[in-house]
Amino acid sequence: MNVRRRLISATAVTAATALGLGALSACSSDSAATGNTDKFDVVASFYPMAFLAEQIGGDHANVTSLTEPGQEPHDLEISTKQRAQLEEADAALYLKGLQPAVDEAVSQTGIKTKIDAAGLTTLEDHGSTEHDHAGEEGHAEEEGHAEEKGHAEEEEHARDPHIWLDPVKYAEVAEGVGKAFEKADPDHAADYKKNTAALVKKLNDLNGEFENGLKDTKTKVFFTNHAAFGYLAERYGLTQEAISGLDPESEPSAARVRELQQEAKADGVTTVFYETLVSDKTAKTLAKDAKLKTDVLDPLEGITDKSRGDDYFQVMEANLKALRAALGAK
Repeated sequence: MNVRRRLISATAVTAATALGLGALSACSSDSAATGNTDKFDVVASFYPMAFLAEQIGGDHANVTSLTEPGQEPHDLEISTKQRAQLEEADAALYLKGLQPAVDEAVSQTGIKTKIDAAGLTTLEDHGSTEHDHAGEEGHAEEEGHAEEKGHAEEEEHARDPHIWLDPVKYAEVAEGVGKAFEKADPDHAADYKKNTAALVKKLNDLNGEFENGLKDTKTKVFFTNHAAFGYLAERYGLTQEAISGLDPESEPSAARVRELQQEAKADGVTTVFYETLVSDKTAKTLAKDAKLKTDVLDPLEGITDKSRGDDYFQVMEANLKALRAALGAK
């Protein structure tokens, strides 16, 4: 695993239309369908981007995801066939900083419309690795050294890419994608504008559900397998404590595990959340040692048979239900 990936990887009501889901499922598994069709051909990097493209593009777009259902997006390597897809597509929709292989491939293609979702909202540095919990001593000195050694670059690499888990930020991205589609395919601009407005309304409704559902809880702290939920936690006044930081595959130190056990007692934490696309071994070990329950909090990096829902909105509803239960919502 390279350093860049370790820093950046981790790396919003109603059900979405059957069209969006069906078309996405079909084209995600049929990579040959992309390029040179009579529709607006969009190559999306992974599920949250493909979902936006399907919802906004509607009948006019032919969307293919570079990341197959069930594939961990951070592990994606771009094949020669996928590079050819990118060259033939009308637009690429991706999230710079989440999948280095995609960033590189998109930058090397001559595709006219390159839509970087990271540039359509504000990314923040939630960098909660276990090193952040080692105590405050020496922190200021360490920060000073970081600035001298190119702190700005380090900060850029450590920006949290999981913007789609905050319905408000996801709506901002949706609006930007809609405008990009209108410009790239002006013949269907009116439909893209209408579809974008409908999607943004659903995301605003979802935001309202989360606000109401999480405003009165016994605790505000939740434990996750990795730090995917920084934006969600910040939006709704919660505190995410990640076992493994931004990287879902890193192992926590023994000191970090002991610290989490103590914090669970102090903050009334009942549940350790794990996710569908990475191993639940660490979360279940911590839960057993600290006598906590486990449950799924889905970072929505892909939809599989294990997902608690068929699309973004259904899985986010399931996430809200799981959070309400774990936090003791009234």
